[in-house]
Amino acid sequence: MALLQVSGVTKTYGPLKALDGVDLEIGAGSFHGLIGPNGSGKSSLLKAIAGAHFPTTGRILFDNDDITAMPPYQRSRRGLSLKFQITSVLTELSVYDNVLLALQATEGYGALFRSRSRGRLDDEVMGALERFRLAGRADDLAGELSHGEQQWLEIAMALAPRPKLLLLDEPTGGMSPEERRVTGELLAPIRRHCALVIVEHDLDFIKNICDRLTVLDQGRVLGTGSVAEIEGDARVQEIYTRRV
Repeated sequence: MALLQVSGVTKTYGPLKALDGVDLEIGAGSFHGLIGPNGSGKSSLLKAIAGAHFPTTGRILFDNDDITAMPPYQRSRRGLSLKFQITSVLTELSVYDNVLLALQATEGYGALFRSRSRGRLDDEVMGALERFRLAGRADDLAGELSHGEQQWLEIAMALAPRPKLLLLDEPTGGMSPEERRVTGELLAPIRRHCALVIVEHDLDFIKNICDRLTVLDQGRVLGTGSVAEIEGDARVQEIYTRRV
């Protein structure tokens, strides 16, 4: 049984069809890349899965639950986490407190007002920061981090509640080549407990970390397969590869 099943999902905005009958299956612990030209529907698909917007038609199952019309907070409580393309860390709070808030939010609003939760969650916060090479910056303001470090912080925040599936929308945008390389290294260990669906324009990056790829074009699935299968697909070469 797949962890995530997207069946026949469409999303329309008036006359615009952002998604057109999309099917997608993600297994537990798998790393799956979404690629395609700008405007192909990649981010729209992530938002439909996360609940940032609801599909016009179709069905989405997550861990055997129908989440098609479920609000985002309920999807999150079931183990689904999304990091949007634009970084949204709380720049006036410390790096530590950004992760702490991400953990407290999973316990309900009451936890935000109970100071004792800070001590109880300390090991989890520091563990999340250590995994993303930020433990030494725990007391610094998040706004003092570099762009790449802010991206790592937001990924750490998304992973802190231990989701079953993490959705990442272009996490390496604006990073240096070295930061992109490190990001791949930092993501690799999460496979033990979390599947990943990632939208990315850096083909070398996504090919190095993903088991399978799905190519979208004009809101439709052009193909799904292993990296080798997608690279060898003549349709992908014609429609997508030269347009990245």
